[in-house]
Amino acid sequence: MKIYEITIKPITGFGTPFKGDTIFGHFCWQIAYDSKLSSIPIDELMASYQEKPFAVFSSMYPKFVVREKYCYTFIKPNLSMDKLFNLSGEKEQIEQRKEIKKKKWMLIEEGQRFSSFKELTFVNDDELLCMANKQLSHEMQHQMRKAISKDFAAQFSQYHNKINRLTNKTGEKGFDPFAMEQSVFYPETELALFVGIEEDMIDIKQIKKGLEQIGLTGFGKDASTGLGRFELGEDSEINTFDMGSASPDACYTLSPCVPEKDTFDAMFFNPFTRFGRHGDVLAKSANPFKNPVIMADEGAIFKPEKGGKERKKMCFDKPYIGTAISDISKHVEFKTVMQGYSLYLPVRVDV
Repeated sequence: MKIYEITIKPITGFGTPFKGDTIFGHFCWQIAYDSKLSSIPIDELMASYQEKPFAVFSSMYPKFVVREKYCYTFIKPNLSMDKLFNLSGEKEQIEQRKEIKKKKWMLIEEGQRFSSFKELTFVNDDELLCMANKQLSHEMQHQMRKAISKDFAAQFSQYHNKINRLTNKTGEKGFDPFAMEQSVFYPETELALFVGIEEDMIDIKQIKKGLEQIGLTGFGKDASTGLGRFELGEDSEINTFDMGSASPDACYTLSPCVPEKDTFDAMFFNPFTRFGRHGDVLAKSANPFKNPVIMADEGAIFKPEKGGKERKKMCFDKPYIGTAISDISKHVEFKTVMQGYSLYLPVRVDV
């Protein structure tokens, strides 16, 4: 499997977070309607997805240029503070705890090697915003001085009015508003999307074409009202094993995933429940909901079994971990498959 990085440039606000499993679902719908996106029909791709995933999408992460190199802002790993920061004593830990908890972003430069997370820089939302502001053009910096919101991803409530489509009128009480939440990224933001592909099944040009179509029609919730638009920037092949530890003993995940059974004996993650819904025409079916799936959210740490050399070798022989999830929609579309895989960075963690 080859890994590519694709730059995503948001145009509008977004009603749905850019998580890997959701991006995968959107892309599968593109293949279903456009046979040119893969030489293999979607049903065959799904049938073999458990044994050989044709594509694995990461979540999206802000990227900046620092010292003429790309710098990615990943989610802080789900480890205790003493595994991530250099703390000299119990008193210092207590005094610094509040400030350290705010540092939820981890900076890794392209191709950066590190033996411990303590070698990395962690930043909070204000520091992330400062990095974003430095990337702005001079004209945009001038415009942003007058901006009301000073958040990197500002949350807004967009108000709509309920309309009876039979009468083309509002509700019985007249004005009947409701609010829909959306996130709007800081101007000129660039996001990094990592995609692992099996090139005998699909190539990077087809991946980009499918993503371009998603960017035109809209990603996620409220796409019909104009949300979820984005453009594509440059793409390049990247080796995720070139970042992280040269002698890894754990995996840092880049998207929500469902880890394989009997493979890891130490796991550190935030649980994330995916209450999935069918998309496209199935969204209007009698029951558009999929069965909920409990996943490990991005930023999880998984360590292969201690002493299990064969297990460890198998884990680091491929650039992804996890499984495909099936049997989540028996009553609407029994062939539905969900991405439970995740690309990862090889890291070293002492626990």
